[in-house]
Amino acid sequence: MNRIDRLSAILIMLQTKKIITAAEIGERFNICLRTVYRDLKALDEAGVPIGAEAGRGYYLVDGYRLPPVMFTAEEAGALILAGKLVDSFSDASVRQFYNLAIDKIKSVLPESHREIIVQFESQVKIFHQVDSTDGNPANSFISIIQKALSEHKCLKIEYNAQYNKTLSERIVEPLGLCFYGFKWHLIAYCKLREDYRDFRIDRISNLSVMTDTCMHTENLSVSEYFTRLWESSELFNVIVRFDKSVVPIISGNRYYFGFYEECEHSNYIEMKFAVNDYFFISNWLLTLGELVIDVTPDDIKAIIKEQVKKLADKYLPAN
Repeated sequence: MNRIDRLSAILIMLQTKKIITAAEIGERFNICLRTVYRDLKALDEAGVPIGAEAGRGYYLVDGYRLPPVMFTAEEAGALILAGKLVDSFSDASVRQFYNLAIDKIKSVLPESHREIIVQFESQVKIFHQVDSTDGNPANSFISIIQKALSEHKCLKIEYNAQYNKTLSERIVEPLGLCFYGFKWHLIAYCKLREDYRDFRIDRISNLSVMTDTCMHTENLSVSEYFTRLWESSELFNVIVRFDKSVVPIISGNRYYFGFYEECEHSNYIEMKFAVNDYFFISNWLLTLGELVIDVTPDDIKAIIKEQVKKLADKYLPAN
């Protein structure tokens, strides 16, 4: 990206939030802080009213707005691609609002761009099938949860607990949404349990926004919730060294086994997993064979050795 395009992009970025730090700008455009400061100075000298708050970041002075922005074909294509993912991995309410937004974007595109987008839509396919036997994949709760989050309001939910197969009514204070294991989850403070809980959205059968204001979610983020969860629960840390050729093979399914961090070395990739069941991850590692160079703790090795012995006794002829 040349500097002119970057300056325009920084200006657009400044319109998206009340305060943006120099570090955020540097990370977005892969530039050093010194370059960020030079770009902000250039915008200021060009007459853009940029304000600054010490220790917080930069902002556009109230009242300043850019004229409507035109999308390039590549930018519009990226939105169409994101829309395909929205169709596969979100609920009915998000799909509805996203499609309305995409229609507005298409309406302002030049005719040549619209033809490219129509062609691109037919060339992209996301193969993902929702398990209709597990919960209610067609519900429309994510947008309602977004509304409660923005207004800091409590939610009343009817939740189907998996562990005892019962329906219970809960009053919760929503902390945030997260997506893992191909499911959307609501992280919230549960007034019944008097603690934070993880609710799978496809197991919510009914949901409504209350007038009560949240009292417990202001000083905790979703990331901090999971950090606290890992520190307080009986999770075991497993470190696996893989041959580098394994990365494309396990790039997606490693998350099913608690993957949370990786480090690349000259001859191998080291990955860390937080697990609560050694047997579950050891069965998976066994399928990867010689691509697993080493694994700790030794308990995992012992389980794999025992599994290999059982397979050998079952399938290899006796001497």
